[in-house]
Amino acid sequence: MYALVMGSSGDIGASTAKNLAEKGWSLYLHYNKNKDRILNLYQELSDKYPHQDFIPVQFDMESDHVDKLTTQLFDLDTIIFAQGNTYYKLLVDMDEKELDSLWNIHIKQPILILKELQEKLAQKHHGRVVFIGSIYGKIGSAMEVVYSTVKGAMTSFADAYSKEVASLGISVNVVAPGAVDTKMNNEFSTQDLEAVREEIPANRLANSSEIAELVSYLVCMKSNYLTGQTIYFAGGWLL
Repeated sequence: MYALVMGSSGDIGASTAKNLAEKGWSLYLHYNKNKDRILNLYQELSDKYPHQDFIPVQFDMESDHVDKLTTQLFDLDTIIFAQGNTYYKLLVDMDEKELDSLWNIHIKQPILILKELQEKLAQKHHGRVVFIGSIYGKIGSAMEVVYSTVKGAMTSFADAYSKEVASLGISVNVVAPGAVDTKMNNEFSTQDLEAVREEIPANRLANSSEIAELVSYLVCMKSNYLTGQTIYFAGGWLL
């Protein structure tokens, strides 16, 4: 079994890679600029699971042509889109380059990647696609208007695309976390994060390993009837 983990250098992507490797998966470990972190992850997984393949693949989601990625892939059963970025600012302060970045990374490039790789995913009749979305795709967030918009589009895409490929044995789902303890939240102060925690009925932020465990279920054969869903993983926050 081979999975492509987009954004393997991020917290959720790396946790997902470790979880899948433990369950016997061979992995393509996507990164853009964080080569050192990917090499460390590659070494860790290769040492633990010497009979599985771990292949770093470099690809810039903002500027590279999709062929640069797809030509590096051979056998493929699953794609997890865990890459992501955001800009925490008012809409009127966003520039066009930032708008394009969010659109390309979260929506345009994943769609182009799936167009090219659908045939590979369909070969064994149990292809799996999982997007890491956000609760903001459902309820929206001030200061992250465009981010909320593309995450909502992600849910709409998965809903529609799942209907198109269900007969090919491909499932398409979204895991939409709420507040997660990742480096993406480093720009917020301890006080800000504590205020968010107090609003969450579960009384804590999620961690990446919990999200990875849910992703691992969605890509296993037991989940073959679950498709077109957005699963909100938010501890009851904002729902």
